[in-house]
Amino acid sequence: MANRHLARSVVLQTLFEWDTTAADPSAVPEMLGRNVEEFGGEDTDKAFMEELIKGVLAKREDLDLVITKAAPDWPIEKIAPVDRNILRIGLFELLFADRTQVPAKVAINEAIELAKVFGGDSSGRFVNGVLGAVYKELGEPGKDEKGKKERVKREDLPLEKLGGAIVYAEHEGQYYLALVHDVFGRWTLSKGHIEEDPSNEVGVARVVHGELGLTAVVEEMVGENEYVASHPEKGKIRKHVYFYLVQAPFETLELKKSGGLDDAKWFRLPDILDLNFYDDMLPIVTAAVQKLLDKAREKANAR
Repeated sequence: MANRHLARSVVLQTLFEWDTTAADPSAVPEMLGRNVEEFGGEDTDKAFMEELIKGVLAKREDLDLVITKAAPDWPIEKIAPVDRNILRIGLFELLFADRTQVPAKVAINEAIELAKVFGGDSSGRFVNGVLGAVYKELGEPGKDEKGKKERVKREDLPLEKLGGAIVYAEHEGQYYLALVHDVFGRWTLSKGHIEEDPSNEVGVARVVHGELGLTAVVEEMVGENEYVASHPEKGKIRKHVYFYLVQAPFETLELKKSGGLDDAKWFRLPDILDLNFYDDMLPIVTAAVQKLLDKAREKANAR
């Protein structure tokens, strides 16, 4: 079944590009086609994306008016472009989509997930507030539809296991980290599913090679995190990520452009302080940097 969460991400990326470049709406199909090819993946529902983006553009004036009424303290042009277009997508699905295909709660939850992943620190709360206000004005459709999924405990949710890598290399007496960059301006870590691998370490090495083209040596786990994501078809999913410190040769990075990534670079440790990370990545990166600094100190003392 097509991954509509990924499809919404590609639509968001396209609307963001259209909005921030002040492009003519006639250019949007070409933008969408290019983004589908680069970031969509094999199971992307292209027809769904085309219908969604066509609907958002056709109803944009109405959607912006609703946003203005629901958030009177935030003129539409003052809202961050990412948040603005997440709201347009969420509102279109909330107001105009077939509720048998996209229930109101799914429309809201999907928009909130997009905000958490691609927006700023307060984007999730802001999107939730605006869409929640509109939802109440609509009479809270589907409020009494309480299925078994809503009563499932966190530990009983389907679990997806992922491996993440803090890739480092030694070059000219300094440590470097290999980071990947997403289309919304954040630097982050290589990450991928490892359920089918014989061990976490084997999976992480495979993820690094597949995403960056590096042959890596997985050393030790430096942290883990877990979050619950909402999937439009599967419902709520528990995702657990194991992060490992990984050594690799200082070679040219060959990024496989997929999943919304658009760049990969090596950074000296002092230079990563000014980078724009997602909040949940900061503790992981900080722990890894501390381990590398300890390694450097031990080497210096051994001389």
